Amino acid sequence: MAGLIDAGVNLTSTQFDTDRDAILSRAADQGVESMLLIGCDLLTSEQSLALARQHRQYATAGVHPHDAKDVSEDFIAQMRHLAAQDEVVAIGECGLDFNRDYSPRPIQQLICGVQLELAQELDMPVYLHEREAFDTLSAMLDEFSLRGVLHCFTGNKRALRYYLDYGLMIGLTGWLCDERRGETLRELVRYIPEDRILLETDAPFLLPRTLKPKPKSRRNEPAYLPEIARHVAELKNIPLAQLARQTTENFNALFLGSEKTG
Repeated sequence: MAGLIDAGVNLTSTQFDTDRDAILSRAADQGVESMLLIGCDLLTSEQSLALARQHRQYATAGVHPHDAKDVSEDFIAQMRHLAAQDEVVAIGECGLDFNRDYSPRPIQQLICGVQLELAQELDMPVYLHEREAFDTLSAMLDEFSLRGVLHCFTGNKRALRYYLDYGLMIGLTGWLCDERRGETLRELVRYIPEDRILLETDAPFLLPRTLKPKPKSRRNEPAYLPEIARHVAELKNIPLAQLARQTTENFNALFLGSEKTG
C-alpha cells in the first residue's frame, strides 16, 4: 500500500514528552510517511517548526480560537516570521469555537480574521477549526479567496456543502470511528469527492474507538492513522491503496503545490 500522510498531529503535546521519538518510529512502521505538525499558539507553532526541522516533517503556524484571548500585540509579526520558514506550509490552526468559548467570541473573530488576511496576503493555505460556529465562519470566509482544509470536520450536510463549494479540503479523523458521535459524519463521507479528502489523527486526541485490541493508553497517535483510512475507504467503497495515493496527492497539491510569497 502507498504510504499515508497524517495531516494533523499535535506533536508538541505534553502527552508525547516522554516518548516522542518512539511515536514517530511507530508511525513510520505503520506506513505513515509524513506528518503535518499543528501550531495552536505562538509557542506551539515555534515548537512544531523545530520538530518539523528535526524530523523532516511539515508544520503550521497559527493561533487556535481557544488561545485567541492570550495573543501579544505583535503576534502577526511573529506569525509572518514563522510563515516564512520552509517547513511551515499553512496558517493555522485558526478559526472559531462557539462550543467551548474559551475565548470571547468577538476576540475569536478578530484573531481569526487577521490570520485569514495574512494567509491571503502570503498566498498560503489555511488550517481551519470550526465548532458550532458555521454561520459566523462562513460569513468571514466569504470576504476572502482562500484555499485550505476544514480540519477535523464534524458538521452537517449544509456546512459540508458550503466548505466544498468554497474549495476547501475536508479533514477526516477518528471521529468517524465513534459509534456514538460519528454517525452523521459517516453518512456524509459519501458526498466528499476523493480529491478533497485529507486524513488526520489529531493525536493525541480522538483515539479511534474501533481499534482492536484497544490500546492500554487512551492517547491517540499517528500510528493509528491506518484505522481511520480503513474506515474512509470502506465508506467510499474504494481500495485502501487508492485512498492512500489520493490523499497523499491531495496533501501535496494543497500544501506543497505553490511557492510562498512574502
